[in-house]
Amino acid sequence: MKRYVIERNIPGVGGLNGAQLKDACATSNAALAKLGGKVQWVHSYVVDDKTFCIYLADDEAQVQAHAELSGFPASKVSEVRSVIEPMTAI
Repeated sequence: MKRYVIERNIPGVGGLNGAQLKDACATSNAALAKLGGKVQWVHSYVVDDKTFCIYLADDEAQVQAHAELSGFPASKVSEVRSVIEPMTAI
């Protein structure tokens, strides 16, 4: 599977409380279940008006299918080409 970064424009998402985030996660998980394992959600970073989500999928079409089923926009989808970190320099 390929790794993708999905940028979702969701005004006010950074102000959601724990229960609201839990509900959003449940919605996402339900959409993932409908896709039968073709897409995997790794984790998301929540900022003021966006989320940056890391997903695994065979192709971008599967990421877009999840966005459609969940109702969470995939404003920008980027395939990860490489992962680097401080230890990469060693």
